[in-house]
Amino acid sequence: MKPVTSPVRERLIEAASELFYAQGLRAVSADKVIERVGTTKVTFYRHFRTKDDLVVAYLLGRAAIEREGVGSAIGRAGGDIDTALRLVSEGLGAVACSPGFRGCPFINAAAEYPDPDSPVRRVVDEHRAWYRTTFEQLIAPLDLPDRAAVADELMLLRDGAMVAGYLGDPAAAGGAFLRGCRAVIRARE
Repeated sequence: MKPVTSPVRERLIEAASELFYAQGLRAVSADKVIERVGTTKVTFYRHFRTKDDLVVAYLLGRAAIEREGVGSAIGRAGGDIDTALRLVSEGLGAVACSPGFRGCPFINAAAEYPDPDSPVRRVVDEHRAWYRTTFEQLIAPLDLPDRAAVADELMLLRDGAMVAGYLGDPAAAGGAFLRGCRAVIRARE
């Protein structure tokens, strides 16, 4: 069954995205989102059977934005791996320095939804798998031994940069990510 697409549905997702990211997934009730949009519970439930369905829609939207940004950076690099990593790190740094930054929405969601079989965790896991695969494809031309392990290490660096951008100095997150990526790749060459 395909979700109904409408301006109200999009407004619900937009309001939920702002509230979920700023306050946390569990802290924001469906009623809070309904109130923010100025609609009714009937309208809400016409678009989302449960609040978790709205959380999934929020995360899918965030995933699309991240994939677009990373894909654009890789595309602009024209096949140069170091340039691609630099552009990804610049994007990460810009996000970390943006007002209201609270870290990675996927790491945050995983902390709030520990059940690996929940629909929310499945979206988190799918997005993380996409990132890992993207890193592995990015470094493939380097013909490094155990590219999967290198991709795992790059993912770990990305996660650390997102957490450090929230808990530490956001201006340093992107640069630290890039230096870490370069060090991991050099160590495997």
